[in-house]
Amino acid sequence: MNMRRRLLTGAALLTAGALFAGCSSNAPAAPAESAEAATGEITFWSAIKGMDAVTEAFNDSQDDITVNFEEIPNGPGGGYAKIATALASGTAPDVVGIEYQQLSQFVGGGSLLPIDDLVPAKTLDGYSDQVRGLVTFNDQTFAMPYDAAPLITYYRQDVLNAAGVQVPKTWDEFEAAARAVRASNPTAYIASYNPNEPAVVAALAWQAGGEWFGTEGDSWTVGIDDKQTQKVAEYWQKLVDEDLVKVQPSFSDAWTADLASGVTNGVIGASWSAAGIKSRTEATGQAGEWIAAAPPSWDEPASAFYGGTSYAITKDSKSPAAAAVFLEFVTTNAAAIEARGDVGSAYLAYPGLTDIAKGVFPTEYFGNDIYAAFDESNEVVVDGWAWGPSWDITNTALKDALGTVGAGGTIPAAVDTAQTATVDGLEQLGLSVK
Repeated sequence: MNMRRRLLTGAALLTAGALFAGCSSNAPAAPAESAEAATGEITFWSAIKGMDAVTEAFNDSQDDITVNFEEIPNGPGGGYAKIATALASGTAPDVVGIEYQQLSQFVGGGSLLPIDDLVPAKTLDGYSDQVRGLVTFNDQTFAMPYDAAPLITYYRQDVLNAAGVQVPKTWDEFEAAARAVRASNPTAYIASYNPNEPAVVAALAWQAGGEWFGTEGDSWTVGIDDKQTQKVAEYWQKLVDEDLVKVQPSFSDAWTADLASGVTNGVIGASWSAAGIKSRTEATGQAGEWIAAAPPSWDEPASAFYGGTSYAITKDSKSPAAAAVFLEFVTTNAAAIEARGDVGSAYLAYPGLTDIAKGVFPTEYFGNDIYAAFDESNEVVVDGWAWGPSWDITNTALKDALGTVGAGGTIPAAVDTAQTATVDGLEQLGLSVK
């Protein structure tokens, strides 16, 4: 494991409780239970489509454990608020899905059980060091990774062809391609800029070598306005100012309509984005036109993770041994991937499962091997990124500030605002920040 990543995303978060002062920083101990205790009825919450079918497949596969599934909204749609409310009242589900950027917040609050004594070490050791580091804190594992979502750019190949450009390999080439697309068809854009997606800003900063969070002694360091992030912000502001990308919220009705009509012809997304692109464009005759590519780079090929989900056992679980059996099934069993079906284009974290996912998802909709692009991006994910103790603070500040882009506000100013708001917010939580 990259030791720098391990120190930032793991042990440093919970050392002596100092970095989470003001929070419940003592992780609850996982109860020692025998294999015979892996029975009973448990609850499972997830925002990922198809997990109802996964639950049904698990229930049909054995008679000792019954899982009751509830689909919850995604994070921006209120899913984390629902989880937090349940945890506060002691009624949280046994197993819950949590994205990587949110995980440290739940660990720091003492809301999740460590699973090292519940899941076989051989299973946990099957993950890559980089992915395992996303769920490891103070040398304890608090979740099992489901997908590792590398940053991916998607394009309409026919639109690039009409503009006379190749798939961009660098961000300079991306800008040139954006100009060519606008020149070829004044109603078309190579992509949109989505002010409602702070996680994209984070992923692009990560790819550029930015480091938003770290530790120094018993204090957090916050660098949301570091020079790498400012470089990214200034680049995208230039594209916005020169009308080379269209400013609009992703997943909005307007965004969906523009993808379907050919106004917007690219997406800055992740491996999971392929399913959404397909569902939003297949009715308009775009089969075979969309392609996936590793993201453009600033210098050497580089990438980052954009999103991705882990599954964890909450402190409220009455049957953690049973929950662990189901947890292992969801994240490492081929039958779970097959049961989920073609609703997702996941790039699975556990070795061997991506080949199964590729066989389930209808990749022939795309004009190239999208999973080869996923592999290429995943191979160059930059080490050293750490998520901070409260993504909610940063996410809210950045989204609010980005909401003014295109209406007088700028992306560099939004980054500065998020830096100040994050430092102030963490200090209000009682955390030490430098």
